[in-house]
Amino acid sequence: MKALGWWLMLVGTLRLASVWFGFFNIWALRLSVFSKTTMTDVHGRTFGVWTLLTCTLCYLCAFNLENRPLYLVTFLSFIYAFGHFLTEYLIYRTMAISNLTTVGIFAGTSIVWMLLQWNAHQNVHLKHS
Repeated sequence: MKALGWWLMLVGTLRLASVWFGFFNIWALRLSVFSKTTMTDVHGRTFGVWTLLTCTLCYLCAFNLENRPLYLVTFLSFIYAFGHFLTEYLIYRTMAISNLTTVGIFAGTSIVWMLLQWNAHQNVHLKHS
């Protein structure tokens, strides 16, 4: 497995913790993500399902890095997630900067790495055409 695949497996596994918190420990989710707002159990479960979907994308993409549509959807899931958290911090003020920083490190690294790998894959593909 390529290094990017291992990275996606790591990110997917870390996301599983958020899934668990969303379904079974809303207090931990609130502390680790949305520390400046209140959350209901429904909010936690909704976040858990959304995060489970992104976790699934990470795992599937890790084993299928050459599948361009899957790669693109996984890449976009990082863009959407980072955009969501950025608006939660900047507009809605539901997150602390420390929580946004943690999300930003993982999402930002994934976005840049996947973008670089996509371009590298495109160049290799074009040379063999």
